Amino acid sequence: MKPNNKSLITEMILLGFSMDPKINGLLFVLFFAIYVVTLSGNSLIIILIINNAQLHKPMYFFLCVLSILDLCYSTTALPKLLADLFSTERIISHLSCAIQIYVMLLVAGIEYQLLAVMAYDRYVAICHPLQYVAICHPLHYHTLMRWGNCYKLMALVFILSFMLCTLPSIMSPITICSNQVNHFMCEMLAVLKLSCEDISTNELQIFSISFIILLLPLVLILLSYGFIISSVIKIQSAGRSKAFSTCTSHLGVVALYFGTAMLMYFGPASMYSSDQEKYSSLFYVIISPMLNPLIYSLNNREVKDTMKKFLVKITH
Repeated sequence: MKPNNKSLITEMILLGFSMDPKINGLLFVLFFAIYVVTLSGNSLIIILIINNAQLHKPMYFFLCVLSILDLCYSTTALPKLLADLFSTERIISHLSCAIQIYVMLLVAGIEYQLLAVMAYDRYVAICHPLQYVAICHPLHYHTLMRWGNCYKLMALVFILSFMLCTLPSIMSPITICSNQVNHFMCEMLAVLKLSCEDISTNELQIFSISFIILLLPLVLILLSYGFIISSVIKIQSAGRSKAFSTCTSHLGVVALYFGTAMLMYFGPASMYSSDQEKYSSLFYVIISPMLNPLIYSLNNREVKDTMKKFLVKITH
């Protein structure tokens, strides 16, 4: 939620993790290494998909968008965090704080829905969506997931995310009584705790939006993979192995991403300590964007083969 201008607070202070220089030095090395891996891994995925015609498929288009979102996630939070680790003031302007909240909400909303779209893409690729039988019909995939439909899906995801995640925050400013945020970034729940007013309405709004933006995509993902597993176990072992390997990486990302987000947002803000929110945010804002390209590249033969060819090409 956006801090209201009526509060007359023009700057926010991010308390971060510690004021101990030794601890902050170690954290700087850790987070800097994570940021380098995140930038390198996601940038490499984007470059590989754009420059390799074999990866010009809907599945890799969505993966490319996921990598771009992960870069947005990390870049919105990590550079400021790294700078604050060597700063005693850790100040962020009122405007920058609001922008950070809006960007995080928008990117998170897009990513939740994108993972559902990716699950649907795998379902269509493996099993005919209108004819649930044991034998798969991959030829229907090219009709249902043609490029025009993919672009429309992504446009819908962006619009819904803005309408459901960012716009309600813009339309619901709060008056805050303190400018000290017990977090390493301007996170919605952490800022909400600074409110001078009753936040029960805001909490109800967050719960309602979380139900739509988190639970519904998760249900769609679980249904998609339920149908996939039911069909795939009836086909020959070679095809079964290939289908399961394609889906394993996606399920890993879903478990990581939805698990931490649901722990944070399905409940009143007062139910969780600021430290719990802080460390949960670490997981899905910093750790998950680093792991996503590693998970997808290690569990996808086409991406691994393309990556090997690319590395051989640039080293010779």
